[in-house]
Amino acid sequence: MNVIAQKSGGIDVLLQGNQAIARGALEGGAIFCAGYPGNPSSEIIENLSDAAKDLPIYVEWSVNEKVALECATAASFAGCRAIVAMKQNGVNVVSDFLTNLSLSGTKGGLALITCDDPSGISSTNEEDARHFSKLAEIPLLEPATPQEALEMTRWVFTLSEDIKNICMIRSVSRLSHTRSNVMLGDLPSFKSDAYFDLTKPFHTFPVVAKHKERYKKLKKTKEIFEKSPFNKYHGPTKPELIIIVSGCALIYVEEAVSILGLNEKVGILKFGTTWPLPTNMLKKYLLLCNRFLFVEDIDPFLETNVKSFASDLGKQIGVKEFIGKDSGDIPISGETSPGLIMDVLGRMFNIKWRDDKYRENVFQLTDGSIPQRELGFCPGCPHRASYHAIKTALAWDGRDGFVSGDIGCYTMGIWPTGFNMVKSVHAMGSGVGLANGYGKLDMFGFNQPVITVCGDSTFFHAALPALINSRFNRADILLVILDNSATAMTGFQPHPGTGTTAMEKPTEPVDIEALCGSLDVLVEVADPYDLTTTSETLYRLLQLKGKTKVLIMRRKCALIQGREGGYPFRMKVDEDRCIGEECGCNRYCTRIFRCPGLIWNEEKGKAMVDEVACVGCGICADICPQGAIEREELQCL
Repeated sequence: MNVIAQKSGGIDVLLQGNQAIARGALEGGAIFCAGYPGNPSSEIIENLSDAAKDLPIYVEWSVNEKVALECATAASFAGCRAIVAMKQNGVNVVSDFLTNLSLSGTKGGLALITCDDPSGISSTNEEDARHFSKLAEIPLLEPATPQEALEMTRWVFTLSEDIKNICMIRSVSRLSHTRSNVMLGDLPSFKSDAYFDLTKPFHTFPVVAKHKERYKKLKKTKEIFEKSPFNKYHGPTKPELIIIVSGCALIYVEEAVSILGLNEKVGILKFGTTWPLPTNMLKKYLLLCNRFLFVEDIDPFLETNVKSFASDLGKQIGVKEFIGKDSGDIPISGETSPGLIMDVLGRMFNIKWRDDKYRENVFQLTDGSIPQRELGFCPGCPHRASYHAIKTALAWDGRDGFVSGDIGCYTMGIWPTGFNMVKSVHAMGSGVGLANGYGKLDMFGFNQPVITVCGDSTFFHAALPALINSRFNRADILLVILDNSATAMTGFQPHPGTGTTAMEKPTEPVDIEALCGSLDVLVEVADPYDLTTTSETLYRLLQLKGKTKVLIMRRKCALIQGREGGYPFRMKVDEDRCIGEECGCNRYCTRIFRCPGLIWNEEKGKAMVDEVACVGCGICADICPQGAIEREELQCL
C-alpha cells in the first residue's frame, strides 16, 4: 500500500513535499483529483493515482491544466472536495477560467496547488504564480516544510467551504522535492453524495455584484488568517532586525541566523498565509522594529504588499528601512539559499563568514577531476534521429530554414544534442502558433522554410488549436509531431494517445493521424530511425507550397522501448575503417552526432562503442561517412 493511503494516522513517516501535499488532500477529504504533469508538481497526482488503488477517490491526468481545473470545479459544484495540481506555467493556462470561477464561487472545498520553479530548473521561466491569487482575489497559502504542506492542504478545504471560493497553495521546487519526517493524521470516510443543487447556479452574473461578493470573501479570509497558526514570530522582544519570510525560505533564514549567531539580534516573522495579509498581526511587528529584511522566492510579492500596507500606516509606525529585492540586497532572480542570506546578514552586521581561501583550495583540488556534463538526449532517443533528419532536409533545401520549438524533451534541440536546430521555445503549443505566423509572411518576402515540432502530449495539450488555425487560414506550415508514446519529460504519465488513464484503466487511444486527417490536412507518418527516408520525406513536404502539412515521427521513447524488450542490435566500430580526425567527417559520430553510446578513444584516435551506455538502436550506423559503425543483429530478439 502507498504510504499516503495509510488510513490510520499518528505515525511518523518520511515524505517528499509533494507526497505530503497529496496526503494532506486525502486527510482533507478530497475525492476528485486532477492535473496535468509538469515538474516540480507531477508527484502530487501520481501519488494520488496510486492511492486510488486502495481508496474510493477519482484521479485523472487531464488534457491540460485548464480542463483539469474545470473538471475539479464540477466536482466542487456538486458538493465534493477536489484538488487540482500543476506547475507555475499551468496557472497561466487556467487563468481565464480561474478569474471567472473566483466570481461564481464554489461549493465543495476546492484547492489549486501550484508548484513554482525558482531558477527555472525544469521550466522555460521562473514565474511567480502568487500574483494570480491577488489578480483573482483568492486566498494564498505558502507552506515552509512538508509537515506544514500536509497541514495546510488538509485545512484549505475547510477554508474553501467557509468562504465558498477556490483557494491556492503555492509550493516551490525545493519544498516539492525535499524529504522530511511528517506526522500523519487519520483519513476520513470519503463518503459524498454528489448532487448539483438546481436552486444555486454557479455563474458570474451580475458581474459587479459578484465582484463585490468576492471581495467580501477575501475580507472574511483576512479575519481568519489573523488567527492562523501558520503565521508566527520567534526571536528577541527588541530585535535589531526582523526578517519577514514565506515558504521554504524560512528554513534558509533560520539556518543563516543560527550559523551567524544572530538569534539575540534578529527576529523572524514567518507568514504562511500570504494573501490577503493578516495586517493586524503585521502592524504589531512593524511597530516593534525599524529594519526589515524580506526573503522569499521569486518575486518581491510579500515585500511589495507589506510595504504598501506600511505606507498606509504613515504616522503610526514612523520611518522604516526595508531591505530586499527592491533595494538590490537580495537578487531579483534565481533561488534563495542559506549562503545568500548569510552574505546579506554578514554585510548588515559586519560579520565575515566566507573563507575564500577554503573555497579556492576546493576549486584547486577538483579542477580537471570532475568531468564536464552537458544536457543531451538519451542513448537511442528518437528525437536525436528526428533532428538529424530535419538538419539534413533543411540543408538540402538551402533557404536558411529553422525549427520553431516547443516544450518537452525535444526542447534540448536548442543545444548540440539536437544540432542547435531549435531557434525559439516559449509556452506549450506556441511553436505551432509561431509557425502559423511565419507561414503567412510570404507576401512580405519571407522565403525561409520553418519546421515546427511538438510532442504527442503537447499536441493534445495546446498544439491542436494552432493546427486548426493553420488549416482555417491556410498557413504554409510543416508540423512534425514527435510521437514517442509518452509524456516523457515529466515521468511517462499517460495522455489521450497512450491507451491508459491515470488510474491505469484501459481506454481507447486518440489516433493522432486520424485526428489530423479529419482536418483535411496532408498527413504522413515516418520512422525517425530510418534517417534517409525520413530526410527525403521532410524535404519533399517542404517543397509543397501554401499547404498545412503534418509529419508524425513515430518511435517509442528509448526508455519505454528498453523496458518493453530492448533493441535488436549490438553495435561495434570497425577500427580499420574508422579514420577519425583524418577524414572529412572529423569524428562526426562523437563530435556532432554526440550519442552517449559513442565515445572517442584518444590513444587510438578511433571512435568506439560504450557498451554500458549503448542500447543498440542502430541509428549511428547510418551517419558514419566511412561505414565504420556496424550493426550486429542479436539472435535472441
